[in-house]
Amino acid sequence: MKRFLFFASLLAGGAVHAQVILPKIDSTMKIGKVGYRVDCRNKSFTSNPLSIKPVGFESGARDISFTLRGRVAGAQIDDLNRDGDPDLVLFIYADSNASSGTVYAFMSDGNKEIMPCMLPDVSMNPKISTGYKGHDQFSMMEGTLVQRFPVYNTGDAADKPSGGNRTVLYQVTKGEGGGYKFSLIKSFDAK
Repeated sequence: MKRFLFFASLLAGGAVHAQVILPKIDSTMKIGKVGYRVDCRNKSFTSNPLSIKPVGFESGARDISFTLRGRVAGAQIDDLNRDGDPDLVLFIYADSNASSGTVYAFMSDGNKEIMPCMLPDVSMNPKISTGYKGHDQFSMMEGTLVQRFPVYNTGDAADKPSGGNRTVLYQVTKGEGGGYKFSLIKSFDAK
């Protein structure tokens, strides 16, 4: 029920003021025989041990473990780079009320190794940052990352955005040095 209320408040576009409780993530997700085991306790938004274990990868693929600043709100697998191998997508919120979100992706490189891919910060892109104050919602649509957030006009209260909603679509592309990155492909506003 708590999870439903959290997502209902996000879909309504309202600000969430109280600390949001996110359940622990302990899940194995696969496409065919290949995938990932993800474990994050989600106890604190300031520091959470995160463990990602490749499942069905070649023997050279290593586990990934690090301390995450934030909590994992959800995990999915999809083929982000369209190479036929499953990639892991984590939806992360870095504050106690789950309004400041981002996405971490872990890309399979031929099921031999895992390469990280992070979503760029919205505030660093003047094309989409105008009116941005968080309250991010994320989803996947056939290999495309969809980010949606309310748009604030000057003078709007924290819980009363009046500029409608902005939707931003990203696809994973090859970055410099052989890595991967999320690239903005389209954005649009709806009143």
